[in-house]
This record gives sequence, C-alpha cells and structure tokens, in this order.
Amino acid sequence: MNAYNVIFFVALPYAALLMFLVGTIYRYKATKFKFSSLSSQFLETRKLYWGSVPFHWGILFLFFGHLTAFLLPSSILAWNQQPVRLMILEVSAFAGGVVTLFGLIGLFYRRLVDARLRKVTSIIDIVLEALLITEIFLGLWIAFGFRWGSSWFATVLSPYLKSIFTFSPNIDAVVMLPFVIQLHIILAFIIFLIIPFTRLVHVLVYPLSYLWRPYQKVIWYWDRKKVRDPQTSWTMHKPQNN
Repeated sequence: MNAYNVIFFVALPYAALLMFLVGTIYRYKATKFKFSSLSSQFLETRKLYWGSVPFHWGILFLFFGHLTAFLLPSSILAWNQQPVRLMILEVSAFAGGVVTLFGLIGLFYRRLVDARLRKVTSIIDIVLEALLITEIFLGLWIAFGFRWGSSWFATVLSPYLKSIFTFSPNIDAVVMLPFVIQLHIILAFIIFLIIPFTRLVHVLVYPLSYLWRPYQKVIWYWDRKKVRDPQTSWTMHKPQNN
C-alpha cells in the first residue's frame, strides 16, 4: 500500500464525505436561498429543455443503478446469472450514460454561449460541469472497454465502499483495478467534495412535491423573445406584467 493509494482511496473519500456533510449543513443554515438550483429558465429555455430533461432522467437512472449495486450486491449478482438479464442491465446502463452525457454537454454548451447565463455562472459551476462530463465519459469508456461492470462493481467496489462507511477501509481489490476505473472512482469523490460549493447542492432538497402538485400554467405578458434576447439592455422602468 503506497502513498498514492492511501491518499486517493482512503484519505480522499473521508475528506469528501466530511466536506459534503459539513458543507451542505452550513449552506442550508447560512444561505438557504442559494440552496436551490438557482434556475435560469427565465433567461433561456429552449436549450435548457434539451439539456436538462435528458440529464436529470439519465443521472437519476445512473444514481439509483449504482446505489442498488452498492446496497444489494448479492441481488445484482443473482440477476446477472442469466446472460440475457445481464445484457439488458448492461445495455440499459450504457444507454442511460449516453443520455446523461448528451444532456450534460447541452447544459455546458448553454452556459458557455449565452451571454446572460455567463453573468450568473460561477467558475466552480463550470469546473463541476467539466468534471461531470469527464466522469460520465469515463463511465461509458469503462462500460464499453471493461464489460459486465455491474458484476465486478458488486464484487469489488461495493465491499470497498462499505469498508469506507464502516471505518475499516480495505483497498486491496481497488488498487488492482485498471487506471481508468481508479480515475473514475477518484473523480466521483472529488465531485462530492465540491458539491457544497456549487448549485448541484440542490439535489438534497429535490422538489418531490412537483410530482403530485396541480399543474402550473405560466402566462407571459410581454414578448419572450425580446426579454430573453442577450442584446436587450436592462432598464429600471416598471415591469410590463405589473
């Protein structure tokens, strides 16, 4: 066990978990308003739709897939005993990754090309989206180049992650993985480390009530194209919808 392995597979996970816990609690207590996603839909909506919808559906699918493999590794291994079911799981996971990457690239492009959005975008948001794109790309690379990831996740990564949470880290199997898989793991911890400093912190207060609340209809009383035009200068006159 060398210094590299100790730093990235023992120290980094605990630093990320500690920062995630303390940082999110502080953000919620000190800056509750900024705990939301700080939506920019009123500034631009068309590119947002094609980025946000596939990203959110895709990332939820990937998250719960990884969570299931972590919490129920024996069930995943039992499911994978049938080749057809294993293939269905692998293809579905790969498709979810492609959808997530498509949406994330759309959101990243939207942040870069729209002048109004750049005004409300911080450096850490750009860094986070770049890391997420890299993370998803690495996941697709692993899924394509190192097949049957759901099985070796359940047999290698699940025990490793459980050892982290039980404060008895065992990295013997993780250090034997190919470098691209190790990098995928390291980036995941780095993303958790910086989440409290970004708008992604809103995942902890996901508005589940949206699923059953009455339909909300928004009516515009002014020209949407004019309002969303980046060349339109800001004025102090009374809003037209008041």
